[in-house]
Amino acid sequence: MANKSLFQSITSVLPRATVVNEASGPAYKLSAKHALAQMAATGTFGNVYYASAQNQLDAMRKLIDEIDDNEFLAKLAVYSRERAYMKDMPAALLVVLSTRDTKLMHQVFDRVVDNGRVLRTVFQMIRSGQFGRPGSPRRGLSSSLQRAFQRWLNDASVGKLLSASIGNDPSLRDILRMARPTPKDDARRALFGWLTDKPVEKWEPATADDLPSTVQSLIAYRAADTAEAQTLIAGDSLSKVRWDLLAGASRGPLVWKAIAQQMGPQALRMNLNTLLRHDVFKKHGILGFAGTDNAMIDYVAGQLADPGAIARSRQFPYQFLAAYMNASDEVPSKIKTALHDAAEIACGNVPKLPGPVIIGLDTSGSMGCPVTGNRGRGGTSKMRCVDVAALFAAAILRRNPDSVVIPFDTQAYKVKVDPSDTILSLSARLSKYGGGGTDCSLPFVEANTRYAKQAFAGIVLVSDNESWITSGRRYGYGQNGSTGVMTQWEKFKKTQHGLGVADPKLVCIDIQPYGTSQAPERDDILNIGGFSDAVFNVVSSFLENDASRFVREVESVEV
Repeated sequence: MANKSLFQSITSVLPRATVVNEASGPAYKLSAKHALAQMAATGTFGNVYYASAQNQLDAMRKLIDEIDDNEFLAKLAVYSRERAYMKDMPAALLVVLSTRDTKLMHQVFDRVVDNGRVLRTVFQMIRSGQFGRPGSPRRGLSSSLQRAFQRWLNDASVGKLLSASIGNDPSLRDILRMARPTPKDDARRALFGWLTDKPVEKWEPATADDLPSTVQSLIAYRAADTAEAQTLIAGDSLSKVRWDLLAGASRGPLVWKAIAQQMGPQALRMNLNTLLRHDVFKKHGILGFAGTDNAMIDYVAGQLADPGAIARSRQFPYQFLAAYMNASDEVPSKIKTALHDAAEIACGNVPKLPGPVIIGLDTSGSMGCPVTGNRGRGGTSKMRCVDVAALFAAAILRRNPDSVVIPFDTQAYKVKVDPSDTILSLSARLSKYGGGGTDCSLPFVEANTRYAKQAFAGIVLVSDNESWITSGRRYGYGQNGSTGVMTQWEKFKKTQHGLGVADPKLVCIDIQPYGTSQAPERDDILNIGGFSDAVFNVVSSFLENDASRFVREVESVEV
């Protein structure tokens, strides 16, 4: 008889599920640091399918209470902002740090608050009273936070302060009045006075002549009587200010054409409907509109699909899909084609994996939730979780064409990939499968049956991890109290070993901040949260047998 301690049955390596997820299915609880890291990479404080915005905030605070490591919180705030490109979560972590370790808060403040929008978000969170020590919610700036705000306001460039002045509730004026920065010179004193709408006589010893030249030009632009005068000022003295500082006072389509030519590629991508609404794509004659302005259409299309700009900014296909989905039907077809081209170019920023993979694409009903949650009228994204997941799958497939994508809900779907499909067309087609319940084990079942004779570097599961189908199904629960995913994963590994793959890996990409997984964290399994290009780099490193893990990725940040 063989040594039973050495040659154990597969059930002995299957960990029992430890919790139930939000859909009441078996799951594994992530560690507090890992759960918070995934939340920081995906959470937006919006109402998602299985959790409200308040639930997310409560969950975040509970996780933070479990973590007695302020340096990790500081690193996570920086990671969330600089690598995951989030806005609300890093701001929330910074406010928490202000109550736990003011030295660390000052160390990372300027890296988290890298623009005026994040500054206003931090200020809004402080005033909400949602943060602070138990029993004493904070609604104003502590002396330490006040110093951080004062430093930021005095050190920020004129352009950054003008950009910060866009928006209300809270406004930059509110922040200046509460932070009370002492101006470092008369130019800054005059600028603060102008931004807070104080009469010039209260700027003393500064005068209107001390205002920066950019501000003086902006005042002249807003006071100009004609579109021609505004266009001249906008193209000369205001060529480097944010376009939305000019938009409110613009005098018609001629000015908007000048504004469009000042926008960078990202601003153009995000404001196609605005340009359409202001007739930027029409010619303007003495008697009114005189057809299509093909030169302007060519200019915008060329800016959107500029290979050099996309490579430099390392834009991810997600951004072009969002622009395409939000573009009005009336946006010129040449510009929409440019978005397709841009997404193809952006795929070059996605790293190539060390081998083909099985891509499990969750297309269940909960994946129809907006990826940033329901945030009220005008604030809810058209991008659904399933759209993001499908784009991930399509991007991996484009860079790794021997891979296989398997959409699933309560059944696995067969997909025929057309090589002529653009990345946006392919992701749109993939996102239309399914809509029912969730059985995350199904791609693994397909891998172990239909694709059992093919070698793969591993499996990438893109999901919200809310697997719950059990009743009457063969694969809902796994063996030995494990999840179906883990039972099928062990079978997959055994099959791949027989094909000569020494170390297959499982990557679970979670695009919602629920805090549970279908597979526990261990050497052959990586759980990662997020939908930025940073996720691809972590996945590629893991499949290359790099020891870096998601939490270690956060901990590698220097503060």
